[in-house]
Amino acid sequence: MKVKILEKDERTIRLLIEDVPLAFVNAIRRLAISDVPTLAIDEVAFLDNTSVLYDEIIAHRLGLIPLTTDLDRFKPPEECEGADPIKNPECFVRLFLDVEAKEDGTVIYSGDLKSEDPTVKPVYDKIPIVVLAKGQKLTFEAYARLGRGKEHIKWSPVAVSAHKYVPKLKIDFEKCNLCGKCVEVCPKRILSIENGKLVIKDILSCTLCRACEDVCDRRAIKVSWVENSFILTIESTGALPPERIVLEAAKILKKKASEMEKLLEELK
Repeated sequence: MKVKILEKDERTIRLLIEDVPLAFVNAIRRLAISDVPTLAIDEVAFLDNTSVLYDEIIAHRLGLIPLTTDLDRFKPPEECEGADPIKNPECFVRLFLDVEAKEDGTVIYSGDLKSEDPTVKPVYDKIPIVVLAKGQKLTFEAYARLGRGKEHIKWSPVAVSAHKYVPKLKIDFEKCNLCGKCVEVCPKRILSIENGKLVIKDILSCTLCRACEDVCDRRAIKVSWVENSFILTIESTGALPPERIVLEAAKILKKKASEMEKLLEELK
């Protein structure tokens, strides 16, 4: 197997993965969505709420706010079953809010949440929670814990987890008359005519839509893909770095494969 980083920033990573079957890449993609744990608010104790929203609505919104997660700091979900939010800081972290609106239209944002753990805070400060009228109050204590996306989407660390085949374009230059139709219809603008020749500028940006192939009445272009080569794109919610998500997904896949191997050995 070969892995190459095509693009990486604070939120997104694009990997070129070669010499592996589709099932392997798809397993990494699915595990990134469903099994890699992150922190999310799970329990909320309301002490005062005179806003127009019910407690349940606000609690639901709080749960969907991405929180920065240190996987090495907290115990995994399976080790925290039945744990007490107050007595088990290795399983829970407390966040709280106590505000009273001084004027109408006061927006309470995710950035207004206070955390007892400096490593845990909302990834984005400007996620609106509720709008308060003058004199309205909102006071609560919230407890976040590690969970997995298969339990609830609020624990999924990814906004995008997708893969695609590595495109391959074959051009028959003897048939091509440089009419330019393929250049015009390509949605990604990866084709151009330079120095009297049809040129592919960025093959990896091809979406395999086959628009160029369909518009060419001379059948000079053939769109296909490279066998056992894929581009995996992971966009993080910000709870975890994208490279950590891929690494954790790979560890989970390895663990599951080892467990299955052990079970099969027992059946012999």
